[in-house]
Amino acid sequence: MNLNHTQTIQARVKSEEKKVIENYAKMNNISVSDLIRKTLLEKIEDEIDLGIYKKEMARYKKNSKTYSQADIEKELDL
Repeated sequence: MNLNHTQTIQARVKSEEKKVIENYAKMNNISVSDLIRKTLLEKIEDEIDLGIYKKEMARYKKNSKTYSQADIEKELDL
């Protein structure tokens, strides 16, 4: 099985949206396909990062003990 084989995904957009997307891609010298792929994957990554942040902040709020640099240096005998 070739995992690098590209697949096609279709999306419906209004005529004016299509023009905006095409013009933006042209201004940035990239294909519409590359623009949509990169933008969507960045959005997914941002949402994953935000989910991790929220999870870790909730964990921090349950145990919000912090250490100063001096405390860590003392603990590590630095």
